[in-house]
Amino acid sequence: MSRTRPLWAVVPAAGAGQRFGGCVPKQYLPLLGRTVLEWAIRPFLARSDVAGIVVAISPADEHWPGICPPSGRVRAVHGGRQRADSVLAGLTALSEDADVRDWALVHDAARPCLTDEDLDRLVDVAAEAGGGLLAAPVQDTLKAADDGRVARTVEREGLWRALTPQMFRIGELVSALRKAEQAAFVATDEAAAMERAGYRPSIVPGRADNIKITRPEDLALAEFVLTQSGIA
Repeated sequence: MSRTRPLWAVVPAAGAGQRFGGCVPKQYLPLLGRTVLEWAIRPFLARSDVAGIVVAISPADEHWPGICPPSGRVRAVHGGRQRADSVLAGLTALSEDADVRDWALVHDAARPCLTDEDLDRLVDVAAEAGGGLLAAPVQDTLKAADDGRVARTVEREGLWRALTPQMFRIGELVSALRKAEQAAFVATDEAAAMERAGYRPSIVPGRADNIKITRPEDLALAEFVLTQSGIA
């Protein structure tokens, strides 16, 4: 593997989880004795080659102080309204310690089921390829809708569901996100910003059960995955 630069994790966690509902943001919901967020950062804490973890939280966040991360490698910064704003805030906070050539691993705060094996594979492949993301092939039949009715069936061959982490060099990712911001382009993930900047991120096949908590029933599914996969 050609990776010689340190790894840094950035976890955007400033969202309120409006689609989920409830008064507690989904990243702070209890899951097998921890919060969803604590499960999300667990794989990075387990790696000695991750130099630090930055969690971008809402300025109004009242839950973070109670998390008490078990490592001095974790710190919080204030994020923004959009995902890209929070990622940029995290990357900016790293500028005091990290080099632009170092690697950033951006991971969803509400994605608690990342396995060590998937993370290992991403780090190896993305370092060789110059950047990449975990993804899972689309299995379901896809429908395009128009006014509440099926407009057409979408060919699923070659389609992948973007997962996280997504891994890119810090300097390249900051530049791509800032260019997207200047163009008023809403990057829903880091790969989208990198694509717009002319890069072709490598797709690293990952487990389909690396789920993101978006609905109440996802908590039960995450509990099952964590238990069955041996993570918990």
